[in-house]
Formats: sequence, C-alpha cells, structure tokens
Amino acid sequence: MSGYSLSALGQWRSLPFFTETWPYLQEQLAADTRQILPPAPQVFRALEQVQPGDARVIILGQDPYPTPGHAHGLAFSADADTRPLPRSLNNIFKEMQEDIGTRPRTADLGFWADQGVLLLNTVLTVPAGEAKGHDKLGWQALTTQVLDRLSDQPRAYLLWGAGAHKAALGVDADVNLKIETAHPSPLSARRGFFSSRPFSRTNAWLQARGDRAINWANPPEAP
Repeated sequence: MSGYSLSALGQWRSLPFFTETWPYLQEQLAADTRQILPPAPQVFRALEQVQPGDARVIILGQDPYPTPGHAHGLAFSADADTRPLPRSLNNIFKEMQEDIGTRPRTADLGFWADQGVLLLNTVLTVPAGEAKGHDKLGWQALTTQVLDRLSDQPRAYLLWGAGAHKAALGVDADVNLKIETAHPSPLSARRGFFSSRPFSRTNAWLQARGDRAINWANPPEAP
C-alpha cells in the first residue's frame, strides 16, 4: 500500500514484526475502505523519532485519535494548530498544571520525543470516527516487541489505560519506574489519572539516577 515506509525506522526495523506481521497487516489496511488515521507516512513516527538507545521514558496509550486532523503518529499528541485540544490531551495538560504548575502552549508533543520520550500507542492505526476499530488487526505484536527491546536497561513507563497495562505486564517494576493509571480520556481520567503526578514522579526518578529531567512544558524556541 502506498505511503507506508519502513526506511526511517533505524534499529527498530530489525524487530520480527516487520517481516512476520507487517505484510499481512499492510494487506488488511489496504483492503479497508474507510479513512485510516494517522496518514500513512506518520504511522511509525513514534519509532522513527526515538531510537531504542535514546528512549528514556515510554508513554503508552491505546490507539490514535479517531478525529480526522488530530492523529499524527505520536500518542496523545496533535499538530500545534489543533483547536480545541483533543479531550485526552486536555486532561493530560490539566494534570500537568496541577503536578508541576505549567503546561505546553500547543497540542504538539514532538519536543517530548526529541528528549527521548517514546509516545507509543498499542495500536498504531484507527478508522476515522471508530475508536478501537483496528484493535484486532495485530498491532499489539509490535508493542510487545518494542517493550522487549527496551528491557535492556531501566526506563520510566507511564501506562495510561487498561490496554497499556496489559501490554506492559512484563515490565519489571523493581527495575523500572512503572506508573499505571486510568486513561486520561474524559470517560476514565477521574478514576486514577488525575492526581497521579506522573510528570514530577518521572523527573524525580530520572534525576535520582543521575539522568536529566524531561522538560515537559516548554518547547525550545525556533531559531
């Protein structure tokens, strides 16, 4: 199917998923007559932007935003000019404001990825308007292999929602920081996402290990 490229995956390209599962999954996407989100060139953006050795924090969601124009390949993120904010992202920013007293000015979380935050969904595509519409395609095999690849050293895992919890069952909470909460969607945020303080807790853990904190709120100014 035109538009899907594996050329920028770097070290992720060696995962078995891309030879064993992707050909079948790509056929299924090609046969789906619905609008598929995000656009094909952005489906693997999270992996393209954060290579295994650079990943310090993994934020795991469920599937991309089903609203056309929102999903752009990074979990929970959207283009900077997206108004209003996607509702899950609005709740993430509410929690951040409560947690660390500040928040980004726009919906674009690409500057998190630039700092080694892997913004990954457990399912990488969705039919427009049909949340979880691609849950059964087999994307979870990729998530499993990504997390296995990242088990080589301690990392911080922010696991938002039941799908993320299930995907990360094998992540060792004794070695890694593992923060499991409800999903930040309006349907569930009040069941444990709010007041979980994921941003300050992650930075405290990173700094205790001698690593630099994540700048969650202020993207660098364009030159």
